[in-house]
Amino acid sequence: MTAPTIPDTSVLGARITATGVRFGLWAPRAERVELALIDPLNRQHNVEMTMDEDGIWTVEVPETGPEQHYGFRVHGEWDPSSGSRFNPARLLLDPYAKAISGGVDFRGPILDHVPGDPFTKSSTDSFGAVPLSVVVADSPPPTPIARRRPMSETIIYETHLRGYTKLHPLVPEHLRGSYLGMADPAVIDYLLRLGVTAVELLPVHHFVSEPFVAFKGLRNYWGYNSLGFFAPHAYYATRGTVGNQVADFKIMVSRLHEAGIEVILDVVYNHTGEGGHEGPTLSMRGIDHLSYYRLTNDKRDDYDVTGCGNSVNTAHPMVLQMVLDSMRYWVQDMGVDGFRFDLATTLIRDEHHHVDQNHAFKSLVAADPAFDGIKMIAEPWDIGPYGYQVGAWGPGWHEWNDRFRDHIRDYWRGAVHGVQELATRLAGSPDIFDAPGRSPQSSINFITAHDGFTMRDLVSYDVKHNLDNGEANRDGSDNNRSWNHGWEGDTEDPELNALRRRQVLNLMATQILAAGTPMITAGDEFGRTQKGNNNAYCQDSPLSWVNWDVPPEWQRVQTRIADLIALRQTHAILRPTDFAYHAEVLTEHGENLQRVDLTWMDGRFGEMSTDAWHDGGRRLLGMYVSDEREAFLTWFNSGAEPVPLVLPTLPWGFGYEIVWHSADDDELPDGVLPALAEIQMPARAVVVMRVDVPTSSKELMALMAEAEPSSIDLLS
Repeated sequence: MTAPTIPDTSVLGARITATGVRFGLWAPRAERVELALIDPLNRQHNVEMTMDEDGIWTVEVPETGPEQHYGFRVHGEWDPSSGSRFNPARLLLDPYAKAISGGVDFRGPILDHVPGDPFTKSSTDSFGAVPLSVVVADSPPPTPIARRRPMSETIIYETHLRGYTKLHPLVPEHLRGSYLGMADPAVIDYLLRLGVTAVELLPVHHFVSEPFVAFKGLRNYWGYNSLGFFAPHAYYATRGTVGNQVADFKIMVSRLHEAGIEVILDVVYNHTGEGGHEGPTLSMRGIDHLSYYRLTNDKRDDYDVTGCGNSVNTAHPMVLQMVLDSMRYWVQDMGVDGFRFDLATTLIRDEHHHVDQNHAFKSLVAADPAFDGIKMIAEPWDIGPYGYQVGAWGPGWHEWNDRFRDHIRDYWRGAVHGVQELATRLAGSPDIFDAPGRSPQSSINFITAHDGFTMRDLVSYDVKHNLDNGEANRDGSDNNRSWNHGWEGDTEDPELNALRRRQVLNLMATQILAAGTPMITAGDEFGRTQKGNNNAYCQDSPLSWVNWDVPPEWQRVQTRIADLIALRQTHAILRPTDFAYHAEVLTEHGENLQRVDLTWMDGRFGEMSTDAWHDGGRRLLGMYVSDEREAFLTWFNSGAEPVPLVLPTLPWGFGYEIVWHSADDDELPDGVLPALAEIQMPARAVVVMRVDVPTSSKELMALMAEAEPSSIDLLS
């Protein structure tokens, strides 16, 4: 079967010409389309458009330019049973609009149907109750980043753009919560000091609230309710919404790039803010419900695999092209360095709604030179049949690893059987990702994200506390794998607070030291809390905003996290690019150094034995990594009691120095410790040791000759 020919989509949207503006809209089943031009006095002037053989309607309007507001009125048959919900009383947004102005009046006539009867057409005009598209002049792209880092060097920092700076005391008040606030030198300086290499911004495509949220007096805060795939969210601009949101976004990207920080967008191409067919008609539904959205067999209802009312129909070549055009625009014109695809599985469903890992979406992305070097990160699931696709995305893709999240949470709360799975997750989850063309970096190692508890709340609450959301605490997950350590919520108990901070260090250290790509949630490194709310999607308030008034004890946590990130970045051995399977370490001359690239230590007899691996009560594990030049031994102990350790002897090493730990300073010795030294491994702690190792077989033989015969680890 040959691929369908795609018409030239460069004519879509609003393009400034030498004499005016040329407008284009793909609406193949429409009978007539009017361009509605709105002047500054809210007067409307409609212009007839002409359709070509590809279903693209165009018109050029002279003496029109930037900041012109516009929309479309699409005429056609009203027959919901055939997926036709054409209603010219609806003023519709341009799917290719580069900027959007105004909001949704949820009390107004925004439905295409009579309220309460989704199959009877409404003739009340929606003008005044819906947002408008805005013509935007072309402008140069942002400053490119000097060097895009490989994923092995990447530290992702997931943050909400508005919430990150809304309370920042060093950001000028008028810039807080905006694109320019994110670009403030104080913010960038902090990111650099922490060690962040890429910010992953929660959705900044223009979005709207859901009606049920608005009627509660709340608003969609996270942004997972897109309305325009090409338009930066207007609310994050510092002044006006007539196109300067584009300029502000580009300034932000330029300043982050100049500091060496990449910009990754969390994008929501799987559904839109129109919701199901009973929801508002603002854009695509009114242009062509059948083409833009997945429908059930009866063509009347949306086929929803997102849980948000509708699913974008990427099985249609032109809708898929719109998604790719959007991605290309954000890379080439807006300067972004990567995407995290929300509910990515929806994008690879075929015309029968079946999951297809050979979907054209993936092949077209792979073949497009515009995306060379661009980071592609999948949230590898949706809620539809066979939607869970973790590990299946293949070369060129990186995936959120919920198996890592769940097990590491369980390990540190003591809800595991032994340490076998811990070793698998620390090794880069090879059981999931070790396949041709993939690496440990395919695994995005996260423990928290925007959705769920913050790290501090993870160690402070056993259950969710979401009453502020107005849903009687029914929303949000009940499967949190959290532990309050004996008291629900905040406490004045200094010992309990110290233990919680220590557990935060343990959790974050585990994701930073594991093979893979770590993703940190903004504020976790200094104890951001949402007071137990694990679904703060509608909380545009201090509950969700990052509080920069950080007490000294949490500042110390932040410093230790920054130190560990710096250690990881300095030593490539702590961020391996290949899966390790106990391979012998050789010198460049082929000499066998009698150690291996990765092995696991039991703390008493050297390498883990079969009995140790099957000990369900074991909570101690040593991860030993080495190459021909250096080695590190990291101990993980989630047990409630200290454990005596004997440090391994040759060939594993002859000296050990603690270079980072999550314990109290008086719990561990200073200086270089010899092999076979006995120490107490503190309870609930991570300890990283730099290991002195021989770097040639001659040095190894000499050291072994000097050692007592009984001290040589014969198990090696």
